[in-house]
Amino acid sequence: MCGIVGWVNLEDNIGSKKLIIENMTNTLIKRGPDSFGYFTNNNILFGHRRLVVVDPEGGLQPMTRYLGESAYTIIYNGELYNTEDIREKLIIRGHSFKSYSDTEVLLTSYMEWGIDCVDHLNGIYAFAIWDEKRRRLFMARDRLGVKPLFYIKKGNDFIFASEIKALLTHPDIETNVDEEGLLEVFGLGPARTPGNGVFKDIKEVEPGYWLIYDKQGMKIQRYWQLESKEHKENFAQTTDRLREILVNAIERQLVSDVPVCTFLSGGLDSSAITAIVANKLKRDGKGVLDTYSVDYVDNERYFKPSEFQPNDDRSYIKLMNDAVGSNHRNIVLNMEDLVKALEDSVKSSDLPGMADVDSSLYLFCKEVRKNATVALSGECADEIFGGYPWFKKPEYLMSYTFPWSQSTVERQSILSKEFSKIPVLDYVTEKYEQTLREVPRLDGESFEQNRRREMFYLNMKWFMITLLNRKDRMSMANSLEVRVPFADHDLVEYAWNIPWEMKYFNGQEKGILRKALEGILPEKVVKRKKSPYPKTHNPIYTEGVQKWMREILADKGSPILQLIDIQKVTDIVDSAGKSFGKPWYGQLMTGPQLIAYLIQINIWLKEYKVNIV
Repeated sequence: MCGIVGWVNLEDNIGSKKLIIENMTNTLIKRGPDSFGYFTNNNILFGHRRLVVVDPEGGLQPMTRYLGESAYTIIYNGELYNTEDIREKLIIRGHSFKSYSDTEVLLTSYMEWGIDCVDHLNGIYAFAIWDEKRRRLFMARDRLGVKPLFYIKKGNDFIFASEIKALLTHPDIETNVDEEGLLEVFGLGPARTPGNGVFKDIKEVEPGYWLIYDKQGMKIQRYWQLESKEHKENFAQTTDRLREILVNAIERQLVSDVPVCTFLSGGLDSSAITAIVANKLKRDGKGVLDTYSVDYVDNERYFKPSEFQPNDDRSYIKLMNDAVGSNHRNIVLNMEDLVKALEDSVKSSDLPGMADVDSSLYLFCKEVRKNATVALSGECADEIFGGYPWFKKPEYLMSYTFPWSQSTVERQSILSKEFSKIPVLDYVTEKYEQTLREVPRLDGESFEQNRRREMFYLNMKWFMITLLNRKDRMSMANSLEVRVPFADHDLVEYAWNIPWEMKYFNGQEKGILRKALEGILPEKVVKRKKSPYPKTHNPIYTEGVQKWMREILADKGSPILQLIDIQKVTDIVDSAGKSFGKPWYGQLMTGPQLIAYLIQINIWLKEYKVNIV
């Protein structure tokens, strides 16, 4: 994985401003600690930071290749999982290669197919190619949005980067946040509207889109979307086909010149990845798989089963560890570090995030990185197979809003008098309805079938991308590449049209997936109830965020004070979040996490010197 930065000005000579692009590129050193490079001419400045995973020598960037007299230069963040398939097609068409890197294959695919190159790619990617003959910049982002790509158009300047922090390093880009940005933070946060960068005028290429910038201006186009069609296979055929696609997706993502490990919680999704990877390594004679899990000091003392977290991970992790014979390490986090890392997680995301759900992942990845460079993780299975309560419970399924965020009125109530009139409810409703208008429909489906399509689409467009953003920023802030096989677009396309009756087989969430994994996983793991990413239940954490937020409230210089109703927030702090009444976001952001989210907002406003305009 890597970090990319670019600056294009087709009118003015910016060739002498390399120092600016160097400074921007250096902000991404954690995304690419192993090497760096630059490409400059009068109108183009590219910067690249590299984390070496495949072909250390042959994958150096920026990379320039020629076709006749035409020059093409690429900077690329990501990993292609079908590199060799594409290479074979290109060799047949007369191309030759100097390396075995996926970077060269990606660049050559553009040289052969132009903007249609994206139709051939399977992987996670965000890249930019300067096409010298056409005087054109071409950028694209992977179909599910695993890798980020932000940009801003300002006058004659078009500037882009893997992370917002790199853009903000440019001297002409200001840290302004207007009403829309506040609505994103207080109305939707920690989610973001697809394409919205929160900071004024900063945008993001949406998943499955490409962008062209040339003399005619900027053109953005969608190149991939889900297609709704009748599912004609029976249950047995669907189970067999699903197993085949899943195993292929996971094994395809083992491409690496460095060892690959897995995150293991003992849940269905991470266990499936772990078992399939371990079996593949054994077949190939590549040794024992390293696995990692996360826990918290004294969590077993305070854990209480709930609808969203019905059981504890430890016994299931041991079961899986015994089954696959992995070299397992359990990373136990303490509460003081968890609270302190709220600041690290904001600086990694450039925005307020998922509170300790972020900071714990940050600390977890920091420990994993001491021994590993590449990991596989189980995100996205719940969104594509229906793992959350809101897929089945009528009160969630039929609610006319984002089911994981039903606290819009309460969110509005914590705003200060000055900002209490910003239209939180209208904004959230508009984004919700806009998403529903995009849902790929299928003629002849019942109201309930149609509603479930809406729910799956909402989850993939919003909830899933929030988790993918979190995973990318927390892992790459520690120079760890994390791959997510359940976000393989072949798997997502197939799962999209599997009927709910199959997905909910035997009256259990992800029933079809469970059936497909019989024989691969121990029976107890196959039947384990859904349990999310583990969070702390230790009261010391709650006390820690209460103490920090009280200090913020007592400091008249705290930037968040202008935005919040101080008495309302004081009540929230004193009640450990109970006075708010509802979860802030999903099952993992309840009382203590709401307090931590407010802390993160204050950190963000202060550290990024945010101007409210």
